[in-house]
Amino acid sequence: MGAARTVTTGSGRALRALSGVLAGGLVALAVVVCTAQWLAGASGRPGPGTATVVGHVVAALATVALQLAADRLRGQVSVLASGSVLVITAGVLWFGWYS
Repeated sequence: MGAARTVTTGSGRALRALSGVLAGGLVALAVVVCTAQWLAGASGRPGPGTATVVGHVVAALATVALQLAADRLRGQVSVLASGSVLVITAGVLWFGWYS
């Protein structure tokens, strides 16, 4: 048996849309960080570092998986998955860029 389907509200769709945009943004950010590391290595300069690259890639993969779950499931599971995308994005931005 599959998960129970419930009626999706406008706020549920808006939350999934926001988390989808953020997940896509983290994928783009991970590509930028990987490219920066590659270019820095090719020119002999220090780059963002392995920990930063791995952190961005893992966060991007996690948010894409959570977004897929949010899009395919409904109800509280979808809200939890979308909220998790928001939390991971905030963590990456805070620890990777602001602090």
